[in-house]
Amino acid sequence: MRKQFLKDSLGWGFTLWLIGYVLGMVFFFIMPASMIGWVIFPIGTVITLWALFKKIKSESIQYFLAVAIVWVLIAVVFDYFFIVKALKSVGYYKLDVYLYYLLTLILPLAVGWFKTKK
Repeated sequence: MRKQFLKDSLGWGFTLWLIGYVLGMVFFFIMPASMIGWVIFPIGTVITLWALFKKIKSESIQYFLAVAIVWVLIAVVFDYFFIVKALKSVGYYKLDVYLYYLLTLILPLAVGWFKTKK
């Protein structure tokens, strides 16, 4: 179970963050910076839901809570070091980023609740 938790939390947390990061880099060259987060938001939501429903197999709400916490920590820490600090991105933290953090916490809990209600 520990190995599976590491895969679900650290593995998928990093993978989902990396997908958003790469999309952000690609979109940086084709749209205004203020729009990037709003374009990534629905794409990331769909990919995250897919991972939660298809790849995370637990039926424990505590497991999904732990995954949610790790995912949020990954998102906050990696955003800070790889976007804010590394790219000197002044003004990165706006509504879209806070909604992204909130959704990163809520989606695993919502899917976990849905899976445990079955």
